[in-house]
Amino acid sequence: MGELNVIQVAAPANAGETEFVFSRMAGITRFLYENLPSYNMAGYAVFILVFLLSTLVYKLGFAKKLKMSQNIVIYVFLFVGCIMLTFLALFLPMVEGLIVAALILILYKTRLWREKREEQRAAN
Repeated sequence: MGELNVIQVAAPANAGETEFVFSRMAGITRFLYENLPSYNMAGYAVFILVFLLSTLVYKLGFAKKLKMSQNIVIYVFLFVGCIMLTFLALFLPMVEGLIVAALILILYKTRLWREKREEQRAAN
């Protein structure tokens, strides 16, 4: 007898279930899942977005001058932590929160830079 070829086909999700899930998603995550061609691509896009924003927030708020090996360890742990944050980003506004944190830190760093520049001008 011949071999039995089994093809697994994912059952299409019910439109009502899809709408229910999308209605509970956070804003930017929902936008990505609705507009990107596949759910896999949307998941990777959310992960990359969370990782880049987390890296920006770390760099603006917490980073210090460290050795290269220490930086590698920090970014590896940041990468692993962002995997967990990506799961939270599906239904919680993680991306939006990271954007707000980055904007606040950018304003803080800009103001700090201006104050230092004015102190240097006053000293000269």
